Amino acid sequence: MDGYTNLYGMLETALKQAGEESGMLLGQDLSIALADSLSTNKSSYFGGMEDGCFVLGVGSGEAYPGQFFLVFSLRDAIVLSSILLGIPPARIQEKKRLSIIENDDIDAFSEIANMVNGALNTVFQGGLPNKVRLKLLPPKKYIPEIDELTSESPLPDGDYLMFRSRLEMPGQEMNCLDILMPLSLANSFDPQPVAEAPGAEADSGGSPAQDGSGGADDDAETSVSAAPGVDSIIVLEDDEDQRKLMIDMVAFTGYQVAEGTLNADLKELFAGRNVKMVLIGSQDADDRELAVCIKVNAIRQDSPPPIIMSAECWTRTAVLKALKYGARDIIIKPFDKDDVTAKVQRYCKI
Repeated sequence: MDGYTNLYGMLETALKQAGEESGMLLGQDLSIALADSLSTNKSSYFGGMEDGCFVLGVGSGEAYPGQFFLVFSLRDAIVLSSILLGIPPARIQEKKRLSIIENDDIDAFSEIANMVNGALNTVFQGGLPNKVRLKLLPPKKYIPEIDELTSESPLPDGDYLMFRSRLEMPGQEMNCLDILMPLSLANSFDPQPVAEAPGAEADSGGSPAQDGSGGADDDAETSVSAAPGVDSIIVLEDDEDQRKLMIDMVAFTGYQVAEGTLNADLKELFAGRNVKMVLIGSQDADDRELAVCIKVNAIRQDSPPPIIMSAECWTRTAVLKALKYGARDIIIKPFDKDDVTAKVQRYCKI
């Protein structure tokens, strides 16, 4: 599809990130690759559907009000949720064949959907000129010839841009994740040039002025979220030797490093700093240690820095909690320097 290149690029980046992070949570290689985009409408989209699906609304707020929708096939949702729940492969295939999905499956699938929404939030907040906040809504199940299409269910009538991405996981036959976005919201995220009258260019001359005012909003957002100050990385770890090791491993960035224990005064550490990343070290990734992620996010609610959480002992529950509490990635101790370097480069965008 011509146009919407900025929106396409943001979705492409976010979905790739969502695949990597979801794969880490699942303990599997998972890729989500944006493949195509086209115009459609509700009746056309659902009219040709043969298998069931889950539709999740994503509410967009702040400067970009509206709602768009994530559509997963029911069978993909069963596979992803079952792997997260640790269900044996043979049983997964049986559930997939019979389209069996229970409450535990829906809860687990919602965690995967949260990962997608988290990646979208991160990329959109960094790529749009004004403030945006995306909130994931509960999933709606739709089964063709069983569930009724109404004017509002499983999504409102209207014209949409459909962004289709491929889900790929070794050993599994996966379908697609579709993002359906109303044209009005797509134009809000990525304004398209108006080519109607010769005077349109003159009219569009007002756009830079609007962009300029948007830039002022962006500066205001930066003053709140990024907190102008020295570019820094914050390292939190109770063990002094481990903390020194972590500091040494991020020294290559050239950023100033602020250090402290897990009980450190975060407001003091963040004061006067443009925090690029927070690296947290722990022993067992227990609730007390994981709660530091929540405190970091509370300091910068509008635009929290990426958090990498490290620990010697990780359980599946601890990984799930770490990601739920706001960690972007995890590291298993003892540290692998190359792994740490790659993650720091990625999240600090070096």
